[in-house]
Amino acid sequence: MIFVCLFFVGPGPASGHKAMIFAWVDGDTVHTESKFSGGKRVKVGEVIVYDLDGNELLKGKTNDKGEFSFKVLKKTGMKIVLLAGMGHRGEWTIPLEEIQAVAVGQTGAALSEETTVEKPEKQPGSVPVSGISTDEIQMAVEKALDNKLKPVMKMLAESREPGPSVTEILGGVGYILGLMGVAAYFNYRRKAACAEHKNSEPTGG
Repeated sequence: MIFVCLFFVGPGPASGHKAMIFAWVDGDTVHTESKFSGGKRVKVGEVIVYDLDGNELLKGKTNDKGEFSFKVLKKTGMKIVLLAGMGHRGEWTIPLEEIQAVAVGQTGAALSEETTVEKPEKQPGSVPVSGISTDEIQMAVEKALDNKLKPVMKMLAESREPGPSVTEILGGVGYILGLMGVAAYFNYRRKAACAEHKNSEPTGG
């Protein structure tokens, strides 16, 4: 009976720490943070960056804080893969739209220099802004927004960390109950052996 209980309440399939990687675009740089499901940072984890066609763009290693950053080298969507060892793996996809937004923000000034645009005549009562172009204002605003949003993105990364799942909790409870069953079985055997030994002792006449 005890063996039957152990069979059903024993631990479920082994579930190791799940690895997660979170990435966001900041200016012309992609930042990543990698963690295990328990919150531990993935140190020296391998990060491989692919385009959406599966072509490898670059690879690197996370630092002691689980971070890895790289410059946007190609205007393409990206799939970022984390290999944390022992079969632990995580993925994050950056859509092309985010990369295109970065490309427009970074090359806007250069494009304005290459393209000749006829400037409208100055309207009466308009206030001139000396030395500042529209592209420069746009880039300054985007940079300020990036700096403000970076801590928010980090908070979102923290909030994405799941706690232990129901399966993991039940597996842990089953493991504990299994150990209790083993202990009860051996305790029963010990008591039975003691009782058998006591009954087999000759009685004095």
